[in-house]
Amino acid sequence: MPAYTLTVNGKVHRVEVAEGTSLLWVLREHLGFTGTKYGCGIALCGACVIHIDSQPVRACVLNIEAVSQNQSITTIEGLSESGDHPVQRAWIEAQAPQCGYCQSGQIMQAAALLESNPNPSRQEIKSYMSSVLCRCGTYMRILKAVELAAEQQPQKES
Repeated sequence: MPAYTLTVNGKVHRVEVAEGTSLLWVLREHLGFTGTKYGCGIALCGACVIHIDSQPVRACVLNIEAVSQNQSITTIEGLSESGDHPVQRAWIEAQAPQCGYCQSGQIMQAAALLESNPNPSRQEIKSYMSSVLCRCGTYMRILKAVELAAEQQPQKES
């Protein structure tokens, strides 16, 4: 089996997996990052959102060969060491999750939004977050959580 070198959550990992293995299964089954969820397997639901070089990506459809060892992968476990990222704190404050299954994907999508647009409008939040599905329908709490996170995050200097 081919060997691949990945940088996940700031640490270098070497894995031996078959060609064509999705990054989702490498993260979950080979590296133990189970916070990234399997939902649909066809990039429609967003439960598997991770960041590659700070960009949100659907891990379920990305084959291991498509990831360079120079790229930085961040999973929900790597968003913050102690779970105190502004989005994670806002999620708790807004009581966003119900069943929680989609929440790691929701949080990762929201973190990417706020990284690229620290002060999004309500419509921008709705548009950006619309691709991550919530089976429980907690969209209004998710919207509130993203708005809270935008308010609470440290402002970058220009």
